[in-house]
Amino acid sequence: MNADTDMTAAHSPARGLRGAGDAVTGHAISCRDIVVRFFSERRSVTAISGLSLDVPEGEFLTLLGPSGCGKSTFLRVVADLLPPSSGLITVLGDKPSRARANGDVAFVFQDAALMPWRTVLQNIELPLEIAGKSTREHRVRTMELLDLVGLRGSENAYPNELSGGMRQRVSIARALIGNPRVLLMDEPFSALDEIVRDRLNDEIRRIWKETKLTILFVTHSIYEAAYLGERVLVLSANPGRVRDIVPVPLPYERTLEARETPEFVSLAARLRRTLETC
Repeated sequence: MNADTDMTAAHSPARGLRGAGDAVTGHAISCRDIVVRFFSERRSVTAISGLSLDVPEGEFLTLLGPSGCGKSTFLRVVADLLPPSSGLITVLGDKPSRARANGDVAFVFQDAALMPWRTVLQNIELPLEIAGKSTREHRVRTMELLDLVGLRGSENAYPNELSGGMRQRVSIARALIGNPRVLLMDEPFSALDEIVRDRLNDEIRRIWKETKLTILFVTHSIYEAAYLGERVLVLSANPGRVRDIVPVPLPYERTLEARETPEFVSLAARLRRTLETC
């Protein structure tokens, strides 16, 4: 069965992931006056200037803004892939380097970046191998993640046998194999057609509700940002800075029909007006 065409089946949360009844307290991410500058021999460029933000644990925050506003750069700061030039940031109450070392932060990129010679199962388990852990001991968890992302039955397939949406599902499962608490997603669905993208929007909301992850999701789509997030962080460019943080007045339980409601139309219009002033 093609997982992109059957998205409504119920899935059980994977063992070891936080359940819906778990208490969520504190901030997953706190930033104060973050500045990021890039230097060359001739000049310096300020990518982010004075960014201050608190993201509560368990929130789904979408990031929206024009190209060059620092959305992807900010994710890399959170992931400890890029140090800020100045300012303070904590991830789960500690330095980003500690969160990374503990495996508490995972990254999903625009390109699924799967190893073509490895099966779905082997791609998902790759982080375990890199960490020197036994994949056999974690096989139950791997199979639960296949259920979570709707790929049970495709574990022995190779990437070239999968659709684009299925490859991104593998990428998400691979990111979750280490049981992170924060999931960073950098335009993961932008290369997909609109129908598959809509289905994966519903899927990532379902995964978020089942796992209680904190998710930061970068997108260029106003409709995707409004539909997925509990809040939308709008960044301005040159340099990147907070233009607005917009609460999403949609119910916790959502379907794509929510995009036809007056509340959604009004929210999308507000986001569009904000972007036009960035």
